[in-house]
Amino acid sequence: MTRTDGYLLDNGQTEAGERFDALAALFDPTTFRHLEGLGVGPGWRCWEVGAGGTSVVSWLAKKVGPTGRVLATDIDTSRVAAAARPPVQVRVHDVGAEDPPEAAFDLVHARLVLVHVPDRERALRSMVKALRPGGRLLVEDADPALQPLLCPDEHGPEQQLANRLRQGFRQLLADRGADLAYGRRLPRLLREAGLRRVEADAYFPVSSPACAALESATVRQIRDQLVTAGIATAKDIDRHLANVASGAMDLATAPMISAWGRKG
Repeated sequence: MTRTDGYLLDNGQTEAGERFDALAALFDPTTFRHLEGLGVGPGWRCWEVGAGGTSVVSWLAKKVGPTGRVLATDIDTSRVAAAARPPVQVRVHDVGAEDPPEAAFDLVHARLVLVHVPDRERALRSMVKALRPGGRLLVEDADPALQPLLCPDEHGPEQQLANRLRQGFRQLLADRGADLAYGRRLPRLLREAGLRRVEADAYFPVSSPACAALESATVRQIRDQLVTAGIATAKDIDRHLANVASGAMDLATAPMISAWGRKG
């Protein structure tokens, strides 16, 4: 992820690795499908923005091969550093506050990044600027306001507690500047940025073990903030984590909206 004021989900925390693994399990197939559709192949120069973990970076490296290049940037590169071998280069960079690290990329990709960046407009301009003519941009971001519930089938007290904690989590994100309706705006924003042949779709997991793993890691990571804000008691959180661990609830995520286009 990229730097924000008081970013809630710090990459340096222990649970961050669990979150990256769960996010990869949930969303890598969708991301890889889109990257395949954009034609990523040998010799491509790619910029992975806010890389976080290694799954997308490693996939891109295999696709571009020894004649290509993958630049992976983040403000905290500790979890992507393991991928730093040719054709991958890892660099500390803040897409919302700094100029593009380079230009003439064939592909620029960001997943679950811009929703958290305070200056999203600057970040998107930077990503477009870094593309060569004809280069592809793929931006994938969540839209928690489009589907705000952890348990869409709220049929009992366990699901009600889960949704109350999810509502509190969303409020903590909003208080720190996250745009919880950003995903739905992506097609328009890409067109306004001058991209052509813009398309978009969405992926919405409703129930999977990865959803449960993501929820457990997220709640453990922010439990102190939930308690401090008066959203839940420590007992509420322990009960919710036990409910998640039981595997008896259907847990969803916010839809991830993927939007892509080409630079003219």
